[in-house]
Amino acid sequence: MKLGVNVGYWGFGLTARDQLDITQTAEGLGYDSVWAAEAYGSDAATVLAWLAAGTSTIKLGAGIFQIPARSAAMTAMTAATIDQLSGGRMLLGLGTSGPQVSEGWHGVRFGKQLQRTREYVAVVRMALAHQKVEFHGETLELPLPDGPGKVLKLTVRPVQQRIPIYLAVLGPKNVALAGEIADGWLPVFFSPEHTAALRTPLEEGAARAGRTLDDFRICPTVNVMIGDDLDVARNAMRPMLALYVGGMGSREQNFYNRLVSSYGFEREAQQVQELYLEGRKNEAMLALPEALIDAVNIVGPRGRAKERIRAYRDAGVDTLIVSPMAFDTSERQEQLRLVAELTKEIE
Repeated sequence: MKLGVNVGYWGFGLTARDQLDITQTAEGLGYDSVWAAEAYGSDAATVLAWLAAGTSTIKLGAGIFQIPARSAAMTAMTAATIDQLSGGRMLLGLGTSGPQVSEGWHGVRFGKQLQRTREYVAVVRMALAHQKVEFHGETLELPLPDGPGKVLKLTVRPVQQRIPIYLAVLGPKNVALAGEIADGWLPVFFSPEHTAALRTPLEEGAARAGRTLDDFRICPTVNVMIGDDLDVARNAMRPMLALYVGGMGSREQNFYNRLVSSYGFEREAQQVQELYLEGRKNEAMLALPEALIDAVNIVGPRGRAKERIRAYRDAGVDTLIVSPMAFDTSERQEQLRLVAELTKEIE
């Protein structure tokens, strides 16, 4: 099992220099990849270009580029450019974001997500393969009909013959789509104990495409706090987990709430959501059961953390993308060192 690090967004206690320091530490420790995120603040592409300039071997993952934020052609241009700048280290993660960001920030309707993602990936692959881009789909039409547009192809080539495309998706139908058309899956709040249920849609999608999952990569992002005090480590997970389970979406449409409900925490997830949406965020955080925190994070003393890392490995995880939930850069770097040490011990 390889290791990755997620440097997240700016504005959450990290500066550009901090992100680079963390990435260089990870590279020195043998981490395989670094992943940058975007929501409605810092964009991932610029961060990856900045990290490319300060590193030499670590792969550069978009975790993720938002589909509603860029045309498929622009995504191909950006991926090819970063791949060139980095000497062939680009990993292209894609996701639709959520309806509030898609419609409220980007002004793009959130409907037809399965078909939109399918067609978007097809056009990105076509462009990166240096083919002339002509596509006539339900959500994408290139070139536009009855106008001056012409069929074009990318004028630069990526270094990699095929840049891997990962989908950050939730829900059985979307996960099945990843198994059908993508090179990998970027799940969040992945529970090793529920691997069989989580893999079933992937296998269904792969079967539709007549492929196996032998070369398919499962790369969950996992929040980590390794330390002697288990309660302190668990409490470090509460703000982020409560935000996603309780406040990332509406009562009717919160994909993360549905996910943890499927793990057997339906009543607790509903309670956290009600509290969070009422503005009672501290109560929402405290309402998160310890069993849920333990199921989707790596927390506590070294021995406990080591067994959780082993569980991810045994679940078939290709790359464990670590997100240290520490307060400053040096503490985050220490968490990366601990994860690297424990991972080596279970090899």
